[in-house]
Formats: sequence, C-alpha cells, structure tokens
Amino acid sequence: MDVSLRPVREADLSFLNHLTNDEEAAGLHQWYGWHNPHRHRERWESDGLVGDDGGMLIIASGDDAAGFLSWSKQRSSRVGYFWEMGIIVAPEFRGKGLGSRAQRLMARYLFDHTPVNRVAAATEITNLAEQRALEKAGFTREGVLRGIGFRAGQWHDGVLYSILRGDLETAP
Repeated sequence: MDVSLRPVREADLSFLNHLTNDEEAAGLHQWYGWHNPHRHRERWESDGLVGDDGGMLIIASGDDAAGFLSWSKQRSSRVGYFWEMGIIVAPEFRGKGLGSRAQRLMARYLFDHTPVNRVAAATEITNLAEQRALEKAGFTREGVLRGIGFRAGQWHDGVLYSILRGDLETAP
C-alpha cells in the first residue's frame, strides 16, 4: 500500500472533523469527547494547519485520505526543543502497516526541515497496535508515564517513545 504525506486541503476538513469528533472513527484510544466542529477550519484558514510550533499533515494512500499526523513543539531546555507527534488512521486503513510508514515519513520530514535531534510519540499502555507501529517505524520505547492521560472518565498510563536524528540515518 502506497503511503505519502501531504498538506491538508480544504476538502480534507470534514475528514479531520470525522476522525476527531466521531467516537467510532477516532477509536478507543483517541476519543476525548466532542469539540468545536469548526476548529480545524479556523486553524486551516489561519495557517493551513502548518506553523512554526507544529501542524498537521494528511496521510495519503494513493488518492485517498487515510488519516493524519500532527506534531507540536515541546521545550526541552531554555534553548532547545523537540517535536512530539500523534497519529489517527481512519478505521478502514487500520491494521495494514500504513501508520508505521507514515510515522517514519513524518520523522524524516521533521529531521529534514528543522534542526531538532529528537521526535517523541506517546500512546496509552493498552494501545499495543500503536506501540508495534512505533517500534516498526524505528522508535525506541523509553518508559511508562504513570497516570498521564485522561480519557473516558479515568486516568491512563502511557508509554513514551522517541527517535533521534542518528537513529533514522542509520536505520534501513
């Protein structure tokens, strides 16, 4: 299955809303309740969903929008930062290896276009599919984040992963 990343187009805004504002489309580990259905459009009209502190790209499988990746700047020191990224793959594309390839492309994109040395990603400890996807993409499991995420009325443990610039350069 061919995978690429591309900027969000106006026609993608309803797809983004569907993946983030519909419980079944978001999936168990990404459903955080309903939100302003205009938030993606407002940001897209402001900066096309790509800015200096983060953004969002569509995961494309051929001509189809298959999901999205987002990233945000996280300060690591007074003078340094790294990127943290997240992903939602549309239900009909899950379980096909698309997420791993897309996350690797996203890490490559961030290393190619910014001076960071680290890209991080976290997921709930029960999201074994995402943990496998991150490991397949070349990310290293760093540890458990106790009580890090609130979803469905409860606090959940998470797992932190990262990939360093040198990891991606030496991986096949």
